[in-house]
Amino acid sequence: MSEILKLILILALLGPASALAADLQQAKNNGLVGEKLNGYLGLVPADASAEVRALITDVNTKRKAKYQSIAAQNNAGLKTVELLAGKKAIEKTRPGNYIQSATGWKKK
Repeated sequence: MSEILKLILILALLGPASALAADLQQAKNNGLVGEKLNGYLGLVPADASAEVRALITDVNTKRKAKYQSIAAQNNAGLKTVELLAGKKAIEKTRPGNYIQSATGWKKK
């Protein structure tokens, strides 16, 4: 079986969520995407491609829906959940990836 066919089969078995997670980590590793203080992703360089922008929009939309659900279940404000999620995401960010600080983007 050719390498391309094997890759297609693996991606099909993993499903779209796994592919999205792999794309997100790759974008982080390439310094294109970083974790923001508010619990969402942000563009590190302003000139990122349309694909990276679409990835950020997709992930942030899903995160917001999850944050709203958590806020509703816990009678908490959305802003509170977003800030807690941002803190956790920054703590979990791999060394060398970008995080937002009070003064801008920096590598962790």
